[in-house]
Amino acid sequence: MPTIYLIRHAQASFGRSDYDRLSPQGEQQSALLGEALIARGLKPSLVVAGEMRRHAQTAEIALRTAGLDVPVEVDAGLNEFDHDQVIVAYKPAYKRRAVLLADLARSGHPARAFQEMFGAATERWALSDGGGYPESFAAFCQRSEDAVRRTAGRLGKGETAIVFTSGGPIAAVTSRLLAGADDLWLKLNPVTVNTAITKVTSGRSGLTLVSYNEHGHLDGTELLSYR
Repeated sequence: MPTIYLIRHAQASFGRSDYDRLSPQGEQQSALLGEALIARGLKPSLVVAGEMRRHAQTAEIALRTAGLDVPVEVDAGLNEFDHDQVIVAYKPAYKRRAVLLADLARSGHPARAFQEMFGAATERWALSDGGGYPESFAAFCQRSEDAVRRTAGRLGKGETAIVFTSGGPIAAVTSRLLAGADDLWLKLNPVTVNTAITKVTSGRSGLTLVSYNEHGHLDGTELLSYR
């Protein structure tokens, strides 16, 4: 059957002014991912990525390491949700980055405080009716699924696609394939590992989830990360 490998991008530059670029750790993760692609013997007929720089950088390093000379096509449907807009909708004062940074600093544990705040903000978004958000949670999940189905529709018998995207779209597709709804997203999204691989097959009955969040290529290293 046609097979799609959904890959979450490597670690981006959390805490920096330009988040959307790989950190040095992310570059190392991408190289290990490339080695994992070699070990799997993958020869993709199609490679697709979202529009984010972190998607493109992960793809470039991993494919180069794997010796795969395949053009990377872009599908905006694979983009992550706009986390800035979700945070600002949760607390409008955070439109000023300085206010957010000050609140995090006062907590004494900025990374932990951010995760708690971000978890509350995404929960509010996921459980809302979409009002006040440029993209509703339901619309986000639907366009994530649509993007994966577009990719599946381009594959012939026995062909393989590698898709570089973000944790949010992968969690959205996984939730729908497991539960037929978006209910699992809030549990799946926070645990998606950078450069983890999720395998989906496409057959007569539609898409089937074979495995989720595989990250064995990071075992035995100190490179595992979730953000």
